[in-house]
Amino acid sequence: MKILVVDDEKNILMLYKAELEDEGYEVITANSGREAIELFESEKPDMVTLDIMMPDIDGIQVLRQLKQKNPNIPVIMLTAYDYRDDFSIWASDAYVVKSSDLGPLKETIKEIAEKFGIK
Repeated sequence: MKILVVDDEKNILMLYKAELEDEGYEVITANSGREAIELFESEKPDMVTLDIMMPDIDGIQVLRQLKQKNPNIPVIMLTAYDYRDDFSIWASDAYVVKSSDLGPLKETIKEIAEKFGIK
């Protein structure tokens, strides 16, 4: 399974890439909303993890654009802030609060992959 990980913090991208590759996933990283949209089109990932707070295009706008391009792509929103009351993230398939413990993210990825039949 190919996962596009989007975050504006390079150290988080490196951590997520290493941890998810250890789980056997192919990981592509994007450091901005624009880069995420470009890589989404060229790499055709099976799933996306998407940070909400980014300097160029925020994650909610990126989510909308990705869902317009492929309504069936599973997207997991990642953030240090609680956005659960923001209706615009409801278009995502899951919501995970960022933590140094990647257990919840890994579990969510597995659950979403099973739900969508992604291998």
